[in-house]
Amino acid sequence: CSPSRSSYMTGRYSYVQGNGEHAPAGLETELRPDDIIFPEYLRAAGYVTRQVGKCHVGAGKFLDAFGENDQPWDQWSPPVFDDDNFLSYQRKLGVKPQKYAREIVFKQQDRTTAGNSVGGWIEQLDGKPFPMEAQYSYYLGQKAIETIDNLVGTGAAERHPVYLQLDIFDPHQPFSIPAGFEEREKELRRVMTVPRSWEEARNRDFKSAPDEPEIIDIYRRYWGIYDEEQMLNYRIAYILQMELVDKVIGMVLAKLKESGLYEDSLVALISDHGEMNGRRALVDKGAFLYPDVLRVPMVMKLPRHTPATRPVVESPVSLLDLAQTLLEAAGIQAEAKFDGTSLLPVMLGHSEISDRTLLFFGGWHVGVNFACGLQHRFPDGRHFLYSYNCSATVDELYDLSSSDATNLIDDPDNAAVREEMIHRLGKALQSDPRWAGYWTQFRLARFASLPLVKGDMQLLASPA
Repeated sequence: CSPSRSSYMTGRYSYVQGNGEHAPAGLETELRPDDIIFPEYLRAAGYVTRQVGKCHVGAGKFLDAFGENDQPWDQWSPPVFDDDNFLSYQRKLGVKPQKYAREIVFKQQDRTTAGNSVGGWIEQLDGKPFPMEAQYSYYLGQKAIETIDNLVGTGAAERHPVYLQLDIFDPHQPFSIPAGFEEREKELRRVMTVPRSWEEARNRDFKSAPDEPEIIDIYRRYWGIYDEEQMLNYRIAYILQMELVDKVIGMVLAKLKESGLYEDSLVALISDHGEMNGRRALVDKGAFLYPDVLRVPMVMKLPRHTPATRPVVESPVSLLDLAQTLLEAAGIQAEAKFDGTSLLPVMLGHSEISDRTLLFFGGWHVGVNFACGLQHRFPDGRHFLYSYNCSATVDELYDLSSSDATNLIDDPDNAAVREEMIHRLGKALQSDPRWAGYWTQFRLARFASLPLVKGDMQLLASPA
């Protein structure tokens, strides 16, 4: 969460390599005070900036960007039991706090002892159904609607341009599925299956496969998804949470339309990370570079005065591009250096994006894996992700067109692809001093596949 949010909020590759809940002392887990996140540029240019929901990059930065009245929660999970405003909101609805009616609990490595809870279906403390209107994501949607009403009611939205950021926790474990989804759950149970790679893991008794780096096995043991029924429950719960979020977003968009703001607004929908959703017997995300974790939605609706002529951008894009895209749409040219690029000219049909060197990094979460990797789309349309795991002997190569990707690193049919990806990663790591630590090890570990680089490998400065 934190590394990704730090990255797209600054438009730069992030030095944040861990979440504060797990990282050891000394590792950066939030942005520094002198970093600038893109809403600060908007605020300085005269925008009224408002935010609702999660922060997780350091609350101080959100106060800089959204003002002293902002109430960002700076932790990984929502404060459903200690957010006083939320608890007051629930009481006004006549709803008691939540408890689990059906909880999804995985197992520890002995396959008997209860392990991680990933939430589930909720009810009120007195056992009564828990209404959707009292669920936390719904509450955040209502706060966003109240913010819009305030901006319109005070005339601020008429006098100034407005930036509103809504950060919803769902869909993310621990799940909190309220009443109202019973029929939909029945429909899902009739068709839901487990992933092929989960079945493969079960067939080898959930032991590590030869093509897996150790970090995958660490996370598999951490989650302990040994039971097929619990795996199905997780996948169904995840979909139900997505449908709840869909309702919340629909409420906010309806309010924009009702207020007469929708047509002139740019609306961006993104996620900070993906979800394993049972693939390789894993859920959530982790310190590994797997396609399901790295790929996220990015949907934009442009204002009516700049209608998009290209409904889909086929070229690889990145969350790094969000900051520059929104700033250009606002007519702001920031002097700071960005690692992304504006997608606005592409959506308007004015330019194309050639193949890009987009890097990905792992760090510190439940396990430690300072991985680095990149994607590349070949001229024939094939699209691959290559991952080098600094703390393992196994590299990874994935076909990004696959829905349940397998590691192709030792596949003889993709040997040329592997060598090309190694070469490209080496060139990228060598080109930027920020990646010197990765390059120092990578040039030694993959020496035979890289062009020979002469000189002292201590990376000493040359004499004047």
